[in-house]
Amino acid sequence: MLEAKALACERGGRRLFGGISIALEPGALVRVRGPNGSGKTSLLRILAGLTRPAEGEVRWRGAPIAELAEAYGAEMLFLGHAPGVKAELTAAENLAFALRLAGIAAGEREVREALARWGVGAQAGLPARVLSEGQRRRVALARLALASRVPLWLLDEPFAALDEDGVGLLRERLATHLAAGGMAVLTSHQEIALAARRVHTVALGA
Repeated sequence: MLEAKALACERGGRRLFGGISIALEPGALVRVRGPNGSGKTSLLRILAGLTRPAEGEVRWRGAPIAELAEAYGAEMLFLGHAPGVKAELTAAENLAFALRLAGIAAGEREVREALARWGVGAQAGLPARVLSEGQRRRVALARLALASRVPLWLLDEPFAALDEDGVGLLRERLATHLAAGGMAVLTSHQEIALAARRVHTVALGA
């Protein structure tokens, strides 16, 4: 369903990677590895359609993502390395705003239930500026609780700043998503076992 052919990325006149090809089927996971500066985030942004590759092409369901625009965005969820929460908004407001941007319909009750599922229900009404880094990460990840109908997840360092309980929650959510035929591409510096029908590894900077 997701195909990337001979992708290359350049930044500031420097080639970060080239010749990267991916073929991702339902239930499969791609783990992107590499040292800092090798282009892991850039690769995810290319797959999300947020950055154009220097070479190559990304296709979804056989069509170039550049031609699909919003149709591709409705079937893909991108979570960046930074939590992306606004300090002046409450945890609930941040999640509701992120869901609207992703085109995921959710009422106030569903938003609060998602936050509770991720262990930050008690912080739903607090401004994000008073939350810890781990709590802000959980607020960002809470949208995964409401993204079961989004087949493709692109996650940049999703395990960063999570404690052992948070890592367990994310592992469980990913396993459920993949078992239902979803797909995921993620970067991670941590060696965490993940359940998937098939696991592909892309090594950058090797």
